[in-house]
Amino acid sequence: MSATSAPFGLRPAYHPSGLDRAQALANGITSGYSSAILKGQPVLYSTGAGVIVPVTTTSQAWSGAFDGVEWTDTTGRRRVSNYWPASTSYIAGSCVAYFYNDQNIVYEIQADGSMAQTTLGGEFSFTSGNLAAGSTTTGLSQATLAAGSSAGANNQQQMRVVDIAPIPGNAWGDAYTIVRVVNSQSQFFGSVVAV
Repeated sequence: MSATSAPFGLRPAYHPSGLDRAQALANGITSGYSSAILKGQPVLYSTGAGVIVPVTTTSQAWSGAFDGVEWTDTTGRRRVSNYWPASTSYIAGSCVAYFYNDQNIVYEIQADGSMAQTTLGGEFSFTSGNLAAGSTTTGLSQATLAAGSSAGANNQQQMRVVDIAPIPGNAWGDAYTIVRVVNSQSQFFGSVVAV
């Protein structure tokens, strides 16, 4: 499985408390917002706007992972989708955006290269070219962990590797290893440097 590049963005694996619920944010996306937001795409709160937007750079602190949206379109039809279609308009007050934003959630993400067991505890960024990539057919993000972006000791990146994903056919050293990560550059709780 991890010998093939088949990214799926950030997928919640578990939360230490057992609760990995998505937050429902009323009017969480601006009507007519011009970029697609895909399921599993890293997102953050837009400063002073009260809405979420996608992470756009590998140096940005992030809040969590997008999980879907519902809204009433301008014809009055209720829509539910696992991704936000770019430039969609809705009736005021009808949008609810869902996203995971607890810093303790452990996510699974595919790396854009091989990861060794020695990367445990290390910090890595998202792959810059894949932050906005994905499919509007499946609605899934293609965000990946940049295998070559290790922060090194006393430095910090966006995610900390905490485990390998226990998926059949996935092993340390595979061409596109699937790992488990936590948010180490949280928008609200401060950054945690690698040791």
